[in-house]
Amino acid sequence: MFFPEAMTEVELIVPAKDILAVTKVISSRGIFHQADSSYLSPDVKSNLPSVWQEKVVAYAGLERRIQNIVQTLGADEGAPSKTELETILDIDAVRPEIDKIEQEVKEVSEKLGWEHKRVEQLENTLRQLEPVADIALDISTLRNPHYLYTVLGTMPVAKMERLQTALERIPFVFLPLRQNNQNAVVWLAGDKNNTDILERAARSAYLNAFSLPEDYQGTPSEIIQSLQKDIQIAQKNIEILKTEINRLRKTHENRIQTLLWDLRASRMLTDAIVRFGQLRYTYVTVGWVPTQEIEQLSQRIKQASKEAMLETFPTKRDGSNQNVPVHLQHAQALKPFQSLVTTYARPRYGEIDPTWLIAITFPLLYGAMFGDLGQGLVLAVLGWLIANRKIKALKSMAGLGGLVLACGLMAAVFGVLYGSVFGFENVLHPLWMSPINNIMPILEIAIGAGIVILSFGFLIGIYNAWRMKEWGRLFFDHNGVSGLLLYWSFLGLAASTLLGASFPIPAGVFVIMAIVGGISVMFAEVFRHLVEGHRPLIEGGIGTYMIQAVFELFEAVITYLSNSLSYVRVGAFAVAHGGLSAAIFILAELASPGHGIGYWIVVVFGNIFITGFEGLIVGIQTMRLSYYEFFSKFFTGGGARFEPLTLYPAKEE
Repeated sequence: MFFPEAMTEVELIVPAKDILAVTKVISSRGIFHQADSSYLSPDVKSNLPSVWQEKVVAYAGLERRIQNIVQTLGADEGAPSKTELETILDIDAVRPEIDKIEQEVKEVSEKLGWEHKRVEQLENTLRQLEPVADIALDISTLRNPHYLYTVLGTMPVAKMERLQTALERIPFVFLPLRQNNQNAVVWLAGDKNNTDILERAARSAYLNAFSLPEDYQGTPSEIIQSLQKDIQIAQKNIEILKTEINRLRKTHENRIQTLLWDLRASRMLTDAIVRFGQLRYTYVTVGWVPTQEIEQLSQRIKQASKEAMLETFPTKRDGSNQNVPVHLQHAQALKPFQSLVTTYARPRYGEIDPTWLIAITFPLLYGAMFGDLGQGLVLAVLGWLIANRKIKALKSMAGLGGLVLACGLMAAVFGVLYGSVFGFENVLHPLWMSPINNIMPILEIAIGAGIVILSFGFLIGIYNAWRMKEWGRLFFDHNGVSGLLLYWSFLGLAASTLLGASFPIPAGVFVIMAIVGGISVMFAEVFRHLVEGHRPLIEGGIGTYMIQAVFELFEAVITYLSNSLSYVRVGAFAVAHGGLSAAIFILAELASPGHGIGYWIVVVFGNIFITGFEGLIVGIQTMRLSYYEFFSKFFTGGGARFEPLTLYPAKEE
């Protein structure tokens, strides 16, 4: 819960005769994260592809072909068979079957594509001729004349005068056949010897020529009738071909689904084998397995190969094991918060997994800023609908549904504490306080809560550094012991100044803390090098380093101050939420004095606006406080993703 799942490093040596069976075992349950050990193979040195590499390429090619068939037929990929794959597919056996299915589908698909393209071309020609349908002109007379250059097309009305002006020096005929306010259908003709001049003038005036059909004769109206008949014939052919596609899908769907998943499993198996180190009579690989799965995995490997050797090396959570893959295993309710964490960074193996922390602080901060019983419950219902995929348009956001649900429920809780329901401040009696009527207290409480959260972040960072044995970071980092000492000294000095003699701790204690913390932060690099045995202690000139040290201290102080004051926004948004609700009621009263129907329409739409717009803004602000203020105190990230071998990778949703 508090750390990524414990992992054990595994070294596996397998006889060549059992390689397929053992690889199937380690790939079947999705628990073995394999490291590439292929550098041990002699084929790597000679740059010669192994038999297994050739199989991977072959399986991948056949898999792509099956996927193309599935896409062409509009079939579903289906799901893996419940029965386990007995062995990898025989490429030479399945290739002829795939060739046959592919050829059948290709013939029908190409005909269907050609018919669609023909309909598109015919409809395009039809659209061009419709503006001149009532003109009694034989189109064939415009096709390849011996002595004339002719253009029949459309152009902007505003460019007609420009075209005629450009052609003043040569003989030409220009006939506007039809026009509206924007465009005109025109016919331009001239001597073929002046083709270059006519073409340049036509281009500059944006005259777009019609594509006159070569296979049709007669007037535009006669050609339009012929085109319409041909379009109907092509559409009938399309329906026939679609029926044939449906028949092929029904005939081959079950088989291509089976082939697809078997090919995929065969590719995954052979790809895993390629990453084994291949010795003379054995294969060797290294990887990581969740510690709790080791015993069962070992038993299954022994069942598959009595001669296989499995050696385990438990991994410690210290700085020397940062290449260990990180497996975050949480209950379904925490998955949305896990996504928030991994969006920022994946924790290192030795770090505390902040998922459970963010599951507490994120809804708490959100609810404090957006406290309203009615609007919170609306958000909670919306989150439930999203999480359960009840809203088709938001299916892709299903992972965020739980987050919205938790934030909505917490907003409803704070709504009871604030005495606010759908913006009404006089319906519920606040169990705590009304932010709009207690502005300064709510802002002070927000800053105090921020100080507590930041201090907790410091302590977690110190604990992380201690567990990972990073002593320099533990004592001298801005977010380590020195930084916390400096931060608390400022808080103590501020408290003793405000409270005076009534404060129980003398101000001198905090002055000493500030001096010790300030010196440690200023010269953190020197102290870290000293603790870690790094030489030289100072890199570069002393003068340059002193300037840098002063700025390091200044930056740390400004960061602590800005981080603390950032939590003012929690109280500020709580106040702003009440103010915005009050503004909605003022507008409603102006729209319909006396609480008429118009009043309630404004109130309803105002609540929808607040729930949507302000709810989103508050979510962004909560994320900022979580990422930039809280996480920055303890969360370094950079952990490797746990990517176990699996025969049937899950489809992306």
